[in-house]
Amino acid sequence: MNHELDFPAGIWEAFARSRPPVRCSVGYLIYLQNTEATCFYFLKSGKVRSFIQSEDGAERVLNVYSAGTLFGEASFFDELPRVSSAVALTSCEIVPIDRELVAQEFAKKPELALAMVKYLARTVRLLSGQVDQMAFRPARWRVANYLLTLAGRDGVVSCTQEDIAAAVSVSRVTVSRVLGEFAQAGLVAPGYRTVSLLAPERLKEIM
Repeated sequence: MNHELDFPAGIWEAFARSRPPVRCSVGYLIYLQNTEATCFYFLKSGKVRSFIQSEDGAERVLNVYSAGTLFGEASFFDELPRVSSAVALTSCEIVPIDRELVAQEFAKKPELALAMVKYLARTVRLLSGQVDQMAFRPARWRVANYLLTLAGRDGVVSCTQEDIAAAVSVSRVTVSRVLGEFAQAGLVAPGYRTVSLLAPERLKEIM
């Protein structure tokens, strides 16, 4: 789930200019739940999945991050153990961002600090919405909420059906069926790795 939304394109790239990226192969475990957060990350390329794991080993996907986004920032700023783990979904490049780099970039660009506050607030809002989804909301509601939350100003959500399925905890087959119903009703237009919202106001009625 990408929550860049209305942030300026490339806003977080300032963090990646002074340090080389770390290359990760598919399945690489970037950080573990309940460990210390000494840094957070800028995803330069590829995709990363964050998830929580219960004591009995059950997993729930929290987010699927795409290139250009940040991840792992919440625990870094509140200085508490990480509440989730993160793994590379594809081959990717990540840039670790530690406190020295944060202080350096915030000093050079105070507007970046204000954007970070907004980004963290957006994270809280999205996670709160996910908690609500855990209360057995129907698949149509979950998919509609995902699309409405993540659509940019142009009404386009960059995602695959697998991304949606992982984010809202339903099967890809279910996502395909729901998107097909939405498309038939003239609400969305699925494309290659995108979903365009044609009638967002009508889609909100499902909520």
